[in-house]
Amino acid sequence: MNLPNKLTIGRMIMVPFLVLFLLTGWGGAANRWICLVIFAVASITDWFDGKIARRDHLVTDFGKFMDPLADKLLVCSAMICMIELDRLPAWIVIIIIAREFIISGFRLIAAEKGVVIAANYWGKVKTVCQMVMIILLILDFSHPFFRTLTQISIWLSVILTVVSLMTYIWQNKSIVKIE
Repeated sequence: MNLPNKLTIGRMIMVPFLVLFLLTGWGGAANRWICLVIFAVASITDWFDGKIARRDHLVTDFGKFMDPLADKLLVCSAMICMIELDRLPAWIVIIIIAREFIISGFRLIAAEKGVVIAANYWGKVKTVCQMVMIILLILDFSHPFFRTLTQISIWLSVILTVVSLMTYIWQNKSIVKIE
């Protein structure tokens, strides 16, 4: 297994630890910082695995499929925890997760036809925006500037989720033909 794929798997392994600390508060006064470090390290591996895979020509079908799945696992798990912590409305998380299911469905149909659908520009921007949103939600600063910044990141995440969904559907409409 190459390094980018190991980073992807490592990101997936970090998710239960993030959830554990988010929902239990085991870190005490340092808990938000522990959660921030876990989430930030996991998020940074996303950037590194793609950069290394492209630079060293280590792009694999495993990576094309598992990298977006690892991102979904990380981001969706964190957002579901934010519902429990009363920092994010459930309807926003439902929209974001619904988009992920739809894109995963497209990818499965495409895979049956021998086509691998890699992440596109809008999907990557959406993921970065969602990761920034989650970082702000983890930090949960009470200062009005950070509250406003957090709200902007939430709305931007929703908008980019919808835009990236429409883009994927449009770009891959030939994959799914309704009969």
